[in-house]
Amino acid sequence: MTGRALVSLLRRPAPVLALLLTAVLGIVLAVGLHRAAGSAPDAAAGAAPGAPAPALAGPTLDGGQFDLADARGRVVLVNVFASWCGPCRRELPLLVDVSQRWSAQGVQLVGINVKDGTAAVRALLAETGAESMTVLPDPDGTLAVGWGARGVPETFVVDRDGRIVDRRRGEVTRQWLEQRVGPLLAG
Repeated sequence: MTGRALVSLLRRPAPVLALLLTAVLGIVLAVGLHRAAGSAPDAAAGAAPGAPAPALAGPTLDGGQFDLADARGRVVLVNVFASWCGPCRRELPLLVDVSQRWSAQGVQLVGINVKDGTAAVRALLAETGAESMTVLPDPDGTLAVGWGARGVPETFVVDRDGRIVDRRRGEVTRQWLEQRVGPLLAG
């Protein structure tokens, strides 16, 4: 910005300056918060690797009951997803494939469905071949927040002892799953 442009800006009426200063302050604050969130370790309850997995229990989409405590001895993939999330739609077939392939070795896939209606999530499960997945509806996001999820999709790997060993923000890949889950199956 040149000196003339700055002088011209400073001669503007007070409301324009106030608006400009508010916008600049908002941008600086947003960038600072984004950087802090990106560089800070996971401080949310149960989100840190090695920490005990948070409680996860309740009614499932199909009318049953699920309790993560009953899954001790199995490796559990907890996937936070929503029908309105494009990456969630893309990764569900992969998660289902991997969990079916490894089910005999003790892998279980559990979904936390965030802020969706029953019809929308059922349609997504049918579309992606994930009808057999255990899904806990989370209409207000409380379960996901309790797990420290910051968005969708997000996937947590829980070991046979009920501890979080890894997490992935964003879409999972086959390579990531093989690297994170594969070693847990040998034991």
